[in-house]
Amino acid sequence: MESARRYANKLREIIDQLPFEDVQRISDVLFRAYSKERTIFVFGNGGSAALASHIACDLGKGTAPGATKEPGAKDARHLRIMSLTDNVPMISAWANDASFEDVFAGQMENFIRPQDVAFAISGSGNSPNILKALRLARAKQATTVGFSGRGGKMIELLDRAAVVPSTHMQLVEDCHLIMMHMIFLDLRNRIAGVPWGY
Repeated sequence: MESARRYANKLREIIDQLPFEDVQRISDVLFRAYSKERTIFVFGNGGSAALASHIACDLGKGTAPGATKEPGAKDARHLRIMSLTDNVPMISAWANDASFEDVFAGQMENFIRPQDVAFAISGSGNSPNILKALRLARAKQATTVGFSGRGGKMIELLDRAAVVPSTHMQLVEDCHLIMMHMIFLDLRNRIAGVPWGY
């Protein structure tokens, strides 16, 4: 259990150093996208792919003030978000027929529009498929935001970035989840027009 305590202690240290202002700036971008009824495309590899699905679930369903009402209720407008990690046939088709670098950009190309948001998640910030998707988003005049753990090449392609101050992948992934939940709570309360809370 000593190793578990060391891990928890290190996680607490990193949480205290999280870029809270940068997280808020990303939340502001997503709130503007909601206000303008734009679409958010979220993507990542490995554990970050799982987080992309998690983000899409939380933000797509849980942020609407009328989420407990019947679908289509007047005050139940949900945030428009799509995880590009969830369509396995599409991912495998792009990887097989083109290149693994195209698995996210290929999916976005027909849908992303100006003022939409491309939300990249990467521990290293250097994954070729992440970089290609961000370049496409910029070419399509979308806003780019992202979470990283080391910065990497993706930082140059982001309008807003939140970088966890660590190179330890598990700690980075833990903090990415924490930052995502901060954004979720902020958006849920802003959309509902209530003060921040749990």
